[in-house]
Amino acid sequence: MTRVALVTGGARGLGACIAGHLAAEGYRVVIGDVDPDAAAATARGLGDRVSALALDVTSESSIEAALDEVERLAGLPWLLVNNAAVMKAQTLLDIDIATFDAVLSVNLRGTFLASQRFARRLRAQDKGGRIVNIGSLAGQNGGTATGAHYAASKGGVHTLTKVFARDLAPFDITVNAVAPGPLDLPSVAETIGADNIPRIVAGLPTGKLGDPLTIARMVAELARPEAAAITGATVDINCGLYMR
Repeated sequence: MTRVALVTGGARGLGACIAGHLAAEGYRVVIGDVDPDAAAATARGLGDRVSALALDVTSESSIEAALDEVERLAGLPWLLVNNAAVMKAQTLLDIDIATFDAVLSVNLRGTFLASQRFARRLRAQDKGGRIVNIGSLAGQNGGTATGAHYAASKGGVHTLTKVFARDLAPFDITVNAVAPGPLDLPSVAETIGADNIPRIVAGLPTGKLGDPLTIARMVAELARPEAAAITGATVDINCGLYMR
């Protein structure tokens, strides 16, 4: 049976990597992104198992419309990957409230809304499923390189992961998170500054930035039917920066 996955924020970067890997694993993948043109271009580059649609995770109506369209295109998704996120590197005292609200609206509220609407449909059809949230090392250690608003939003994502996991467990719906550290992605270099990369790499126990494909592979592992006993977990993939 071909399973269906919806990846939010999948037009570029980590989301595109996850979408491509899931397609290679045999999924029928739908990329949902606030930039539908970029999402469509990415989908074309990833092959005929991947399609794209417009999705604004801050909008309840957009989420419902996207889920309707996914079901029309491919059927009820088995997997939701909450990857859509906004990162604006700012020092603590420079963050204005509008930017703070915008970051939390996408990263935290968006994860809540997409997960809630998705879970309602899974419960109604009683078929089980998987939700994998993309958290962050910043949400675990209060890192400031990505901004206090980003760290707070991802800390909230880790907490939502536990709440959803507990409530949805009786319905064979698992909810887990993957918490990346610094990744070898253009968006990361843009956010923290390319000149800062050598200093960051020097401070990593592994001595190199994380490979986005490692994150994608973990998402796929957590989504397997055989992973039914794993729920409420956060998997750390952070180059050894945070050990517990």
